[in-house]
Parts: sequence; C-alpha cells; structure tokens
Amino acid sequence: MDLLKGVINIPRGALAVIAMLMLVAAVACGSSDPTSVPATAVPATGGGSGSGSSETIKVGVLHSLSGTMAISETAVRDATLMAIDEINASGGVLGKQLEYVVEDGASDWPTFAEKARKLIQSDDVAVVFGGWTSASRKAMLPVFEGLNGLLFYPVQYEGLEASPNIFYTGATTNQQIVPAVESLLEDGKTRFFLLGSDYVFPRTSNLIINAQLKAAGLDAVGEEYTPLGHVEYSTVISKIIAADPDVVFNTLNGDSNVAFFKQLKDAGISADDIMTLSVSVAEEEIVGIGAENIKDHLVAWNYFQTTETSENDKFVAAFKAKYGDDRVTDDPIEAGYFGVYLWAAAAEKAGSTDVAAVKSAAPGITFQAPGGLVTINGDNQHVSKTVRVGKVLSDGQIEETWNSGGPVSPDPFLETYEWASQFHR
Repeated sequence: MDLLKGVINIPRGALAVIAMLMLVAAVACGSSDPTSVPATAVPATGGGSGSGSSETIKVGVLHSLSGTMAISETAVRDATLMAIDEINASGGVLGKQLEYVVEDGASDWPTFAEKARKLIQSDDVAVVFGGWTSASRKAMLPVFEGLNGLLFYPVQYEGLEASPNIFYTGATTNQQIVPAVESLLEDGKTRFFLLGSDYVFPRTSNLIINAQLKAAGLDAVGEEYTPLGHVEYSTVISKIIAADPDVVFNTLNGDSNVAFFKQLKDAGISADDIMTLSVSVAEEEIVGIGAENIKDHLVAWNYFQTTETSENDKFVAAFKAKYGDDRVTDDPIEAGYFGVYLWAAAAEKAGSTDVAAVKSAAPGITFQAPGGLVTINGDNQHVSKTVRVGKVLSDGQIEETWNSGGPVSPDPFLETYEWASQFHR
C-alpha cells in the first residue's frame, strides 16, 4: 500500500483493486539493476532548491533508457532535452540556464522511486520530467509527495488520481480510453476483446471499459493479460480467434506490441479480419513493430505527427533536425516536450522555482502545443487537450479518422459520466 499513499480520494473499491494490481505487477516485472546516464549539460554543483551554479537551475529527466520500456521512453527523453535546449537558447527561466540531470529508470519501478529520490535529495532539482507506465508513476508518487518534489508526467494513463505533486500532461481516461470506446461503438463494434499488459494501467482501464460497455448493454467477449516484456502470443491469438471479436482493445505496453502484431500478421489476421485499437502504440512503437504488421489498425491519442498545425510543422522539423531525418514524433514525445514549457511558464509567472509557488501559478496557463492548445486545470493539475483516433498507414504514419473538435477538459475520476459512479471520488 505504500505505493498508493497520497493518491487523492480514490474510491475504496477501486483502491483495493489497484493495490492488488500493484502486487501483480511487482511479481510479473521483477527488478533490474539501476543504471545512471550522466547529464550532458553543465556539471551539477549543488546549491539551493533547484539551483546548480549561481547561473543555472537544475531539472531532472527520468525515463527508461534500458529494458522493455526503452522502445517508448528514450524518445520522450530526447524531446524533453530538446525543449530544455530551446528554452535555454531563448534566455532560460528567470534569467538562468536550465541544467539537466538524466537518469535511467531501467523499466523497473523500484528504480524509478530510487532515482526520483536521488534527483530530489542529492541533485536538488527544481522539477523532474519523466515516467511512462502507471507502475513507475505510482512508485514515484510517495517520493514526490514525501519530499515535496514536482513531477511532470507525460503519458496517457488510467485516471483515478490527482496528486498535488504531479502535473499530468498526457491524457486521462476521458481524453483517450472513453472516447475511443465511444468511437468504436458508433462504428458498430459490439464484440470487444480486451488485451493488456499485467499491471495497473491496463487492468484499471479495462475495469472502466467493462463499465462503459455494460452501460451500452454489452459484455466483453474476452479479457487477457500478459507480463510486461512478454513475447509469445500464439496462445492469446488462438483465444482471440475463438472469441470472434470485431475489435481487440489493446493496452499492451512496451516491446510486447512488437511480438503481438508480428504474430497476429503471421497468423493471417489483418485489420479487415479483426480490427485492433491500441492506446499505447504510437509512431515510435510502429517503427519497432513494422508498419506492414500493423497497417490499417487503429490507435487513439491526442497528437499525431501528421496533425496539421503550424506549431507541429516547426516541432517535427526541429526534432528531425536535432535527432535525424529517420526519427518520428508521437503523442508522449509531444507531451514530454510541452510539459517543459508549461513548467517554465509557471515558474516565470511565479517568479520562482519553489514547488508551492509554481503550483500556485500554474492553473490556467496555456501553451500552443504541436497538437493544439493545452491548458492546465487548477482542480486536478491535468491539461485540457484534443482527442484523436487514427489509422496506421503503410509508411508508419497515422491518418486521423476522428477528433473531438477541440480541447476536452480533464475528468480523471469520470465524475461527468453516470455509468462510472463507482469510480467517482
């Protein structure tokens, strides 16, 4: 239960389920040795809160650069560093340059907690940008709350959380999962097979999806979980075929998606046979999966590399110029990038990098992100953002097939949905 301290007003039933899921995740994932990646900025020299030298402000960057989640998180690290470099080039924050300290969470949840503690206590950073899986976030949460640190978390998640020490720049449930299910129902899909990795995000998301389906008079035709890093999907695919779904709602994470989609294609199943909709597969993962293995399947996010805004044209060009023409952008990359700008704007407004001052200044701050306007919500420290569903093309890019028409306000406890009353805080 220690990993759940500080989570605000989670309903008692959901809390018990999540606690159980965390134990499952710990057994499934095991642990790995922590690995540090040295900072590439000015060497740290210590000082007051978030200070390096008298001319710098230290910030932490904490992502999995090794292990099963490195396929997704390394690129978010890159986008975060790009934003820091851009801000430094334009004068920094409060007249000081940002000095970053990079650490590797190694796809291991205790390591994320250990590295978060190091960044706050030893490196004395003003803020940490990082995390991907909900298991990593929940492992870090009591560290940030106990030490009064500040985390900007850039990835979509299952909701049911609003920590005073976390800003959530990825989607919460009503900005991805719920509208994705709604779009499938509107498209006539009624036979849902739920497939996920065995940890808190997929299991909690599927609790919500099951409630949403039940409200529509439906039940899922199957539900399966595999450990993070799992690579043998022949048995799962046989179960999917036997269940005869018209859509697989996929919450697999990390490089398990590579194995699943390659084996799905090897089994002779295309999107015309059984459609999948994924919520943790974006352009970066498609590179590893191979576009030919996931062509015409669906994904749900808030941003695609193909999103048509002038800000995105500049963002994609800058990312490729910095990291190579073969690199792609995606939703967590974008959320990691604009999260740095939101923190910088809050610090400038506060006139300080002090955690309390930044939090007080943050509500209502907006930023024209590559995917559109985002706004910090003062009630829950999530952001308003546009929802998008798209189809994977043969070149690995995503063609938008549906969007919400504008930014959707975050509702992490689904309090605006009658069918979700069991999740309300």
